[in-house]
Amino acid sequence: MTIITGRRGVLRTFALTMATSAIGVASAGGKPAAAAVESALMPPGATHLDALKKRLAQAPRRRDFKTVPMILNNPAQWDHEALTEVLSYRPVPRQAWDNIDIGGPWLSLMRNTLNTQIWSFKHPDFLAVSVTHGTADLALYDQAIWDKYQLTRLAGEKFKTNTLIIEQMAASADPSNYEDPAGAFSGGDNSIPALMRRGVVFMCCHNAIWEQAAALIKAELNSDKLSHAALAAELTNHLVDGVVLIPGAGGTMLELQQVGFHYA
Repeated sequence: MTIITGRRGVLRTFALTMATSAIGVASAGGKPAAAAVESALMPPGATHLDALKKRLAQAPRRRDFKTVPMILNNPAQWDHEALTEVLSYRPVPRQAWDNIDIGGPWLSLMRNTLNTQIWSFKHPDFLAVSVTHGTADLALYDQAIWDKYQLTRLAGEKFKTNTLIIEQMAASADPSNYEDPAGAFSGGDNSIPALMRRGVVFMCCHNAIWEQAAALIKAELNSDKLSHAALAAELTNHLVDGVVLIPGAGGTMLELQQVGFHYA
């Protein structure tokens, strides 16, 4: 039993206990991220990264919002536990990607960086995080919400459906042959599920969700006539399994940089 002496110590412990309790109660309706993000593509020796991935799979994700505010002001409103796990990850190097354009080469760039870090520089525990906002944020919604709100109108004609959440044929290739030009680590498998299986953490910006809800209302793509707060909540509830909801991309990027993540 540890006894904390002094008034400051007591107050600090009390505050931490109360905050943790509040988050626990608010997150009671949350569900663990799906454990479907398997480890088959994890490199040999990635013990720390594999352990992080398992903890993230168990961290609750609340996806039963009725409404959400414009500015999140309580950790229970985002995936606080999962974000804390990422911020607490200490093996280096770590990199945070500022991904904003769904039609850009962001998945390919992260894949190439993973390959270089793992096999060229021998850093199997390298952690890459996608701080996703702008139109890239649309790639983190499931197909059901794409269909309901015609999200291709926001994503562009190149994306009739959300193809980025569909793993490609190359995923079935032998992962032990990492030099295979048509294999699981090649451009033939540029997909969000493939990168998740390799340990990449995809974060979704609440501010982008709020702006997308506003765009849908303005474009009269709001068949249920939901309020702005309710529509943003529905979009949030349809993030694909494994995604970490954050209060805002810019502010969270700063938090990541402060604990040692390199900006990309």
